[in-house]
Amino acid sequence: AEKHAGVSCVTVSMDDIQFEEAASRVGQIIAIRTKVNRAFKTSMEVGIKVTVQDVLTNDEKIVSVAYATYVAKPVGAGKVELKPVQLLSTEDHLEHSLAIERRRIRLGYAQVFQKLMQESNKEGESYTCEEKDALSTEHTHVQSTELVLPPHANHHGNTFGGQIMAWMQTVASISASRLCRSHPILKSVNMFKFWGPSFVGDRLVFNAIVNNTFHNSVEVGVRVEAYNCEEWIKAQPRHINSAFLIFTAVNDKGELLTFPRVKP
Repeated sequence: AEKHAGVSCVTVSMDDIQFEEAASRVGQIIAIRTKVNRAFKTSMEVGIKVTVQDVLTNDEKIVSVAYATYVAKPVGAGKVELKPVQLLSTEDHLEHSLAIERRRIRLGYAQVFQKLMQESNKEGESYTCEEKDALSTEHTHVQSTELVLPPHANHHGNTFGGQIMAWMQTVASISASRLCRSHPILKSVNMFKFWGPSFVGDRLVFNAIVNNTFHNSVEVGVRVEAYNCEEWIKAQPRHINSAFLIFTAVNDKGELLTFPRVKP
């Protein structure tokens, strides 16, 4: 992103991330390829492709394909306008065309979700779970606090988005494991948006809880709040991230486990 813009850039959001293959064996080679697919007036879409290669068999498999939105960090009062992307191949032209559609979906996603939440809040006051064996989600609540240190931040002093995501995955995994009593496998991360930055020295508080189960999968919601020293004393958090993580779990035979029904 910075190579294209010529100035410092910051991450605005990540589209839903699907994990097609688990890259879990020591000795495998992970390759990460990125490129700017399209530059809009003041933002750009960066495509990210992650593959894993087995050095013994030379087989290469796709782990994940994701799309991140970046903006150039303003130098003065106004936003930085970006130059168009130079298209070199047929693939470049295809991704350039698809980027505008992904942007349309991206912008509408938050509005749809907000409307959904408003509608469910009207109905949610009288929610009851009729199933006798449904488990309370109370014991799945996990809270973790992390101190942002220099290795956790980029050259601007902002916390790496990937570091925040890694911390979110840890608390979400613990939350899901309390329900399935196994080691959960992350399948996707949905609606990962940066509502604000955090910096070196901030305390980040992660709260995770199981939202619902769907037979062979479970959704865990994670909310991240940041505090500097003054905000910590006054208990005035800044909401910087939220995301929904989908997990599955398998038994010793590799068969998908069934999650129990839950009640909020």
